[in-house]
Amino acid sequence: MLNWSDIHTVLLDMDGTLLDLHFDNHFWMEHTPKALAKKHDIPLQQAKEELKQQNDAVHGQLEWYCLDYWQKELDLPIVELKREIRHLIKLRDDTIPFLDALKAAGKKVILVTNAHPDSLSLKVEMTQLDNHIDQLISCHQYGVSKESQSLWQQLQQDIGFENQHTLFVDDSKPVLASAQQFGIKHLLAVANPDSKKPAKNIEGYVNTTDFRLLINDIK
Repeated sequence: MLNWSDIHTVLLDMDGTLLDLHFDNHFWMEHTPKALAKKHDIPLQQAKEELKQQNDAVHGQLEWYCLDYWQKELDLPIVELKREIRHLIKLRDDTIPFLDALKAAGKKVILVTNAHPDSLSLKVEMTQLDNHIDQLISCHQYGVSKESQSLWQQLQQDIGFENQHTLFVDDSKPVLASAQQFGIKHLLAVANPDSKKPAKNIEGYVNTTDFRLLINDIK
């Protein structure tokens, strides 16, 4: 599926790729609406609908991923609310074997996440993901998300990856399309980002549901 001898750098998404997306889905679809409903004394369904409208308005933009933005918009202690359900933050079962195989094969492994730095630090605290990765990057330091070509331009200037020798792994079709547009040669889609939901292939890309199936090829 992938020509591993041609891949020197591996850029990895975090939520839904290395971590189970169930935490984030539960946080935004259940936990936050409950806090919103309680604060404004409105029905839960109304809170869910209002939050969805606000989400849709900035989807794919950096604000969508920004905890500071949502803390201000919703007037809720977003980071505290995340900590309340931090027990749901989990690595995928296949993540550590995959990362260790990449490192053993001499690949440069870099996390590139749209997640806010506060969210990234909480997830590192809960998973020790940083012990298995060469560099952790939050796109907030560049002021744009992975959906933007500007992100890839700035990232390439900073870390110097070569498009033809780079693999990018993500669970979002718009983000994969953005990386493809920039010219990154090797792309891999994660078809099962949320352990509580059925797998769904992302059309147009090589898909995986278990990184462990790639390990023999990496070696």
